Amino acid sequence: MNINAFIAQIIKYGLLGVIATLIHLLSAWVIIYLFASTVFISNTVAFFIAFSFSYVAQTLYVFNSQFHILKFVKFFAVQFGTFIFSFLISNIIVIQSSYLHTLLIVAIMPLITFTIHKFWTFK
Repeated sequence: MNINAFIAQIIKYGLLGVIATLIHLLSAWVIIYLFASTVFISNTVAFFIAFSFSYVAQTLYVFNSQFHILKFVKFFAVQFGTFIFSFLISNIIVIQSSYLHTLLIVAIMPLITFTIHKFWTFK
């Protein structure tokens, strides 16, 4: 893969990541607001909503791949592992506002996922 194709892939990943992040963030905030839910529950539900969008978009648009159960399992493992890691970090760094707390969780998740997906999930 040449450098221009790699940069284009990163840009696509970033744009879809922003969309998935907004889906996660807005979903979590709506759940917190409507149901007075905990950060954990709201982020868990929001994770699965954003995950569904992200898997389809990343598979088709970023990595130009086909759906396959093994890729789905790997994708889930990476996303879920990042989610757990982010949750642990968010419990170490305590923020009073549930909204800012959720923003922290959402900001941490995409930091490592591109590299893992590129070289493992969609290899």
